[in-house]
Amino acid sequence: MSIFIGSGVALCTPFDKNGKFNGNVYEQLVAFHAKNGMAAIVSCGTTGEASTLTSKEHIEVVRTAVLAAQKQTHKMPVVAGAGGNDTAACIATGKALQQAGADALMYVTPYYNKTSQRGLVAHYSQIAANVDLPIIVYNVPSRTSLNMQAATLAQLAQIPNIVAVKEASGDISQIAEVAERCAGNLDIYVGNDDQILPTLALGGIGVISTIANIAPAKVQGIVEQFMQGNIAGSRELQLSILPLIRLLFADVNPMPVKAALGIMGFDMGACRLPLIDIDPALASQLKQEMQKGGLI
Repeated sequence: MSIFIGSGVALCTPFDKNGKFNGNVYEQLVAFHAKNGMAAIVSCGTTGEASTLTSKEHIEVVRTAVLAAQKQTHKMPVVAGAGGNDTAACIATGKALQQAGADALMYVTPYYNKTSQRGLVAHYSQIAANVDLPIIVYNVPSRTSLNMQAATLAQLAQIPNIVAVKEASGDISQIAEVAERCAGNLDIYVGNDDQILPTLALGGIGVISTIANIAPAKVQGIVEQFMQGNIAGSRELQLSILPLIRLLFADVNPMPVKAALGIMGFDMGACRLPLIDIDPALASQLKQEMQKGGLI
């Protein structure tokens, strides 16, 4: 069974004026996404600034997401980011997030020390053998400088609790090969907001999205329209959000999207260093595009 079908939001993590996790605003964000029909909450990923959270904070953020999601009448599973570049630590994190109530775990490929394709198989196999939850493999070579090849994913897809991939390579040909090699064994979620429709056309079942933080209904609509056979409607929505996607990635994610949430009235606080506030000119452009798109 798939973890979710549709749009999972790669949720931003709000901080208060003292730089501490702001659980009240996080609950507001979860409620906002439930109201807008989001299919899943993805907590503590790249967009959630997981790399700057302590282990204690990481667990607190995921637990807050779980409890907030349980309060909503709209069912949304919580996928918890648990990745890193130390396999033993990844296992410990996964176990802790399982205890915190997560429905699934997402593991980015190891970064900095990286590994070989054989090493990737060993890494994910060891994790899968030691955690009980469904696992989403996260391939984002622009962040990790390590691309997981389709043949490697096909091997991992034989492991029962490795059930999906978040494919953010940006390479449609590679996504097509993943679909070919892993058909029936691995769900595909696209990780690039400008490639939702093409990935659905190749057999993907959804997206783990950054832009969904501010335009959840539109992103969910791209998937729903496609699944209902309204390809023209899905394409229209996909093309309509491209200008905003370009602005959201005109600087380092999640700096622009966090600023955009602030423009919408959410008290997000600043990003944690080394991330900083975006340039005022970009903030102005974001606001104009959000007004044009009816988001504010």
